[in-house]
Amino acid sequence: MADARHRRRAAHSAAARIERLVDVIGEWTSWIALVIVLLMACAVVLRYFFSAGTVWEQELEWHLLSPLILFGMSYALRHGAHVRVDILYARFPRRTQHAVDLFSALLTIAVSVLIVWYSLKYVGQAYSIDEGSPDPGGIPHRFVLKAFIPAGFAILALQAAAAAMHSAGQLRGRRR
Repeated sequence: MADARHRRRAAHSAAARIERLVDVIGEWTSWIALVIVLLMACAVVLRYFFSAGTVWEQELEWHLLSPLILFGMSYALRHGAHVRVDILYARFPRRTQHAVDLFSALLTIAVSVLIVWYSLKYVGQAYSIDEGSPDPGGIPHRFVLKAFIPAGFAILALQAAAAAMHSAGQLRGRRR
């Protein structure tokens, strides 16, 4: 009995640490949205008032969307802002909701691990050839951008593991 209680406390503590990490990453990532808005505003001003602009600036807007989305998805999962069919979910009994949450967290972990595994070779290939923009004046070292794929999905897998721990605890009757 004491051993089971210790495992539950350890799982809850691990989930709390993961969620703190995801919150910090999410808060830092939110600043990228501001940078994108400022870049786009500058691009518009330069283009329409000065007939100027650079490929580098335009590519940077797109490149910043990658970490925003790939790190933001973990934050969205953490705070329940992810896509779910709420019209059905809200009608389920609490225990069924926790079971659905557990199943979806485990599925998210499986898919995330697969994406991390398969994207590592993709990133490695880009690194080995020092892939850059095909456009003159574009951003070099595209492997850095591609590296956000495994990093983002690894963090998503961690957050899904924390969600699975909470859901499993709820199914066992423990309060979150």
